[in-house]
Amino acid sequence: MTNSSDYTPPAVWTWDSESGGTWASVNRPTAGAQREIALPQGVHPLQLYSLATPNGQKVTIMLEELLALGHEGAQYDAYLIKIGEGEQFGSDFVKINPNSKIPALFDSELDIRVFESGAILLYLADKFGALLPTDVAARTEALNWLFWLQGAAPFVGGGFGHFYKYAPVKIGYAIDRYTMETKRLLDVLDQRLADSPYVAGAQYSIADIAIWPWFGSIALNRVYDAAEFLQVHEYSHVQRWASAIAERPAVERGLRVNRNWGDADTQVIERHSAADFDQKMADEGP
Repeated sequence: MTNSSDYTPPAVWTWDSESGGTWASVNRPTAGAQREIALPQGVHPLQLYSLATPNGQKVTIMLEELLALGHEGAQYDAYLIKIGEGEQFGSDFVKINPNSKIPALFDSELDIRVFESGAILLYLADKFGALLPTDVAARTEALNWLFWLQGAAPFVGGGFGHFYKYAPVKIGYAIDRYTMETKRLLDVLDQRLADSPYVAGAQYSIADIAIWPWFGSIALNRVYDAAEFLQVHEYSHVQRWASAIAERPAVERGLRVNRNWGDADTQVIERHSAADFDQKMADEGP
C-alpha cells in the first residue's frame, strides 16, 4: 500500500496482504470457499444467513414486514454470519452465495438459493404477493428505485463509508469524490420524496425497504457518524421519510436481527420466532 499522492500504478498489480484497513484480514482478490464450515438449519422453510449491516437489514425488515401483514409462510430462521471472522467464506455459505457476501437466503421448500439483497427482496415480494405493486407501471417504478439503490449503495458504502470511516489512510481526493456522489444521491432521493410519501409512490414497498437502511440511516446519523459532514439536515424530505419508516414496528424488529454489537437491547443475534423478541424483553426486565 502507498500513501503517496503521486502514486503510479505498476504494470501488473499484486496483492498486498498487509494493506491495512478494517476488513484487511478477510478481503482478498480470489473467490470460493476458504474452509469447511457447515451452516445451521432451523425448522422454517426460509433460512437466512446474515449480519445486521444495511444490506442484511433490508432482508430482515422485509421478512418482519411480511409477518406483520399476516404472511405466516414468511417465518424464518436467521443465523449470524461473522464477516469479520471470514465466515462468509465457509463452504456451506459459498454454496448459497458464491460471491461470499451477506445476506444469503435458502428456501428449502422450493430448494432455491437467493443471493444479493435486492434479489432477495424481489423474490420474497413475488413469493408472497406483497410490498410490490402488481400494476405494470407501479411495479416498474418500484423496481426502478430498487435497482437505483443497488447501484447507489456501493458508492455510499464501499466508497464514502470506506474512505471517510474505515480506510487506514484519509485520502482527500477519494473522500471528496464519494462525498460529492453521496450528496448527489441524497438530492435525487430528496427531490423524489418531495412529490411522494414513499419512494415508489403512494404505497410503502420494497423500494423503501431497500433504500432506508442506507440513506435513512445516513439521514438519521446511524452509520458513519457523518451527519454534520454531509449536512443531512438539508434533505428535509429524506428526513421526513426516514423518521416515519424508523417508527414502523417491523423495521425496529428487523434492525435487531443478527446484530451483535451495541446495546444489549438492540441485539437479537439469532431469530427463530417472534418469541425471540419477547424473550429479549423479558431478559432485560422492567
